[in-house]
Amino acid sequence: MRLVFAGTPEPAVPALRALLDSGRHEVVAVVTRPDAQAGRGRKVLRSPVGALADEHGIEVLTPARAGDPDFLARLAELAPDACPVVAYGALLPQAALDIPVHGWVNLHFSLLPAWRGAAPVQAAVRAGDEITGASTFRIVKELDAGPVFGVVTEKIAPTDTAGELLGRLAESGARLLLSTMDGIADGKLNAVPQSSEGVSYAPKITVEDARVSFDAPAIAVDRLIRAVTPDPGAWAEFRGERFKLGPVSVVDTDTEGALAPGELRVERKRVLAGTATKPVVLGQVQAQGKKRMAATDWARGTRIEQGERLT
Repeated sequence: MRLVFAGTPEPAVPALRALLDSGRHEVVAVVTRPDAQAGRGRKVLRSPVGALADEHGIEVLTPARAGDPDFLARLAELAPDACPVVAYGALLPQAALDIPVHGWVNLHFSLLPAWRGAAPVQAAVRAGDEITGASTFRIVKELDAGPVFGVVTEKIAPTDTAGELLGRLAESGARLLLSTMDGIADGKLNAVPQSSEGVSYAPKITVEDARVSFDAPAIAVDRLIRAVTPDPGAWAEFRGERFKLGPVSVVDTDTEGALAPGELRVERKRVLAGTATKPVVLGQVQAQGKKRMAATDWARGTRIEQGERLT
């Protein structure tokens, strides 16, 4: 089939690569978000998907809006049979949805109808789900509500960060998307309407959402930190300044002396922080203006007074 692929960030790259390597489908163009400034030097960079398309000499379309007349006209000229989508990052108007013969087919990183929205992997980790996966579905006007072509499942390990889980789903999801395109091309794959039960939503996570409250139980603190690692990154405040937190581990035995929520205790081989239940052991941390380091190394260089807290 003639395909126009839409995607932007690194997790979309395996899917585009799988389609390019398939030998069966022709990717005639890629749609991605406009080049953006990044890094300390604020250099203007192509998106990861756009960069891969450039390597293969594929036309790259970067409309400011997917409803731009020039973009819609070019898409119609390309006459795609289908438009596979992975984390494109912009809404698609009906005028765009109507152009490809077989519609726009989205790879979404959840088992729909669970966790519709922008941050399904983060939501699954934070909720403590044991199983998640990826789904391919035909895009309709309602958010992530279109009929489903196929799914793949993935276990969530107790120590998984959202980044680690997304990395695995990007690979297994790429294979799912390719098999979906194959099935559509063969005329043997029919999309099945989603169930009206079990619908949940996963809105985009903001920096403020990633602030850790140590008034929560230890298990909730652990899940939140893993859910926002690496992006946007967990944080609290220490001595009035932002203090970044990597994944923690929950103390599995009672410790001598209770710790108030957020209260720090420095031991020989670990640094503890109190929660509403058991303490957690801090892993990698980053104080304001410092490099990321093990919590024990940070504590050695910081005179922590008794009763000081992360807030």
